Amino acid sequence: MPGRLLVLSNGHGEDLIALRVIQALKQRRPDIEVAVLSMVGEGAAYQGAEAQGLLRRVGPRRQLPSGGFSNQSLRGLLADLWAGVLGLTLRQWRFVRRWGKSGDPVLAVGDLLPLLLASAGGGPYGFIGTPKSDYTWASGPGSAGLAAVYHRLKGSEWDPWEWALMRCARCRMAAMRDRLTARGLRRHGVAAIAPGNPMMDGLDQGGLPLALRDWRRLLLLGGSRMPEATGNLKRLLEALAQVHCDGPLLVLAPIGSRPAPHEWELLLQGLGYEPIEPPEVLAELGAAAVWACGPRLLLIGPGCFSRWASWAELGLASAGTATEQLVGLGIPALSLPGPGPQFKRGFAERQSRLLGGSVRVCRSQAALAQRAEVLLSQPDLARQLGAIGIQRMGPAGGSAALARALEERLLGGEEGATG
Repeated sequence: MPGRLLVLSNGHGEDLIALRVIQALKQRRPDIEVAVLSMVGEGAAYQGAEAQGLLRRVGPRRQLPSGGFSNQSLRGLLADLWAGVLGLTLRQWRFVRRWGKSGDPVLAVGDLLPLLLASAGGGPYGFIGTPKSDYTWASGPGSAGLAAVYHRLKGSEWDPWEWALMRCARCRMAAMRDRLTARGLRRHGVAAIAPGNPMMDGLDQGGLPLALRDWRRLLLLGGSRMPEATGNLKRLLEALAQVHCDGPLLVLAPIGSRPAPHEWELLLQGLGYEPIEPPEVLAELGAAAVWACGPRLLLIGPGCFSRWASWAELGLASAGTATEQLVGLGIPALSLPGPGPQFKRGFAERQSRLLGGSVRVCRSQAALAQRAEVLLSQPDLARQLGAIGIQRMGPAGGSAALARALEERLLGGEEGATG
């Protein structure tokens, strides 16, 4: 029997991680039926794979005002409550309960909420813990404050109620993003593993195109949640206007579906950019639009992150998963927190600690511009920071390793039984 698997994911980054693992699993088990329940948003990351027949989206889902970051602010929480998040969660819980009656397994990707729902299903389940790492309190830069004291007392960033769910006999796999975090959980009786980080899969690490070798190259990441993303991009571009460097400056802006082209147009025109025809040497890079402002060129490339990321010397970022992937390629980044709901100062500082300072939080646009000039003029320093990012994120191949662990631990090995 090929079996069935339900995958729960609770955020855009978690959707992308789950998708990578599903793709690797389908290569090992092409006949397995995979259903995904995206607990936050509509699960747009799964659309392409659904069209290819690799999976199907199921269950109740809805776009929430906070974008899944209601824990970042009271305003976001109240907005989600007003939008019916409690009723949505209850319907999702009922759906998972019905699935669990079949005895088919559930894979939770994310944090406590999908883990709790997977456990509530009543059948076998696995867990890929994506957001928490002991690096965020065990090492700098900066301090995690009282949170560091709390986590140090526990010896893990995960909490006792999460340990209990991961120690449950029905939990067949608990996979963490790094070995440090898995080791901390094993001290509490959780059979945690860290086979690899799927965030680093699917990224093109080819050589720099000849057309770009005379340019200084920055990658711009403002996030994808609207309207926060346009505010992030505006602040980053205003800071960029203060950056002075030797040679022409090329800004690569890979995007998803948002901000849409007309939203970029309003933003860039307000900052003094003008649309131009791309120079001949840049015409083959995949950009949908090219804008100029003085000595700077900005290329907008829908779906170009995996191709463009490795070309950059430095990232200017107010994003989550994409920033982690960028520094995992060995490219340092500078971040500029905003009002949120996602990329606020607390989020940015936690991200910096997680990544060992390979992404540096800047308190102002002037500070970001000054730091950017330092890194562009000191390539040895940039390489040192990039090496930290590579170490914290790990190599590619995590998706295949997780798929193998899923097959062995949750799906019943080579025979194909599912629980």
